[in-house]
Amino acid sequence: MRGADCAPFLPFPAISRAGGVRNMVKSGKAKEDGTMDLYGMNISYLREKYADIEKRLTAAVGQLSEAQLNWRPAEGDNSIANLIVHLAGNAKQRILANVFGGPDTRDREAEFDETVHASKETLLATIGDTFALLNRALDDLRPDDWERVIDVGGRSMTVFKIMHTIASHFSEHLGQTLYLAKHQLGDAYVTTSVPRTPRGTR
Repeated sequence: MRGADCAPFLPFPAISRAGGVRNMVKSGKAKEDGTMDLYGMNISYLREKYADIEKRLTAAVGQLSEAQLNWRPAEGDNSIANLIVHLAGNAKQRILANVFGGPDTRDREAEFDETVHASKETLLATIGDTFALLNRALDDLRPDDWERVIDVGGRSMTVFKIMHTIASHFSEHLGQTLYLAKHQLGDAYVTTSVPRTPRGTR
């Protein structure tokens, strides 16, 4: 892969904390006292959201050739490869550096460089590793971690906000990826969502 390097994502370093596995309820269902388990609902929502984004990204990338994945609409525009490398860099920085306090080695500008060129196999592996990291973070975060305030580029953000901002940020770039895929494939594009119903068939 040329340009921004995805090698650090294979494999991700282990995330660990003292205390081992917590016995917290993470179902998002009502507790025995009749109140809702908001902590569990939050975890469940993020897992489902991340899973949906990963599934749709993977489906879109799987339809494209290497040339299409690295195609740019115009000079200065991002390719799908750029977008996936960018998402990986964002997740790694937010989770490993910001939330868990590891070293910040991100080179954000390199993610958008026109020298970025990756194979389909590399991009699919990067998608898988990125979402594996997000889910491992959900496994390891304790209930009191979510209210912890962290400085993120001069902004004070709770871990709760960081994890949900990741979901919204990834959704934005998912939309761009789907648009680029559909633009190139035309009628051959297979939707990753609910297919449109032809007029007069409802």
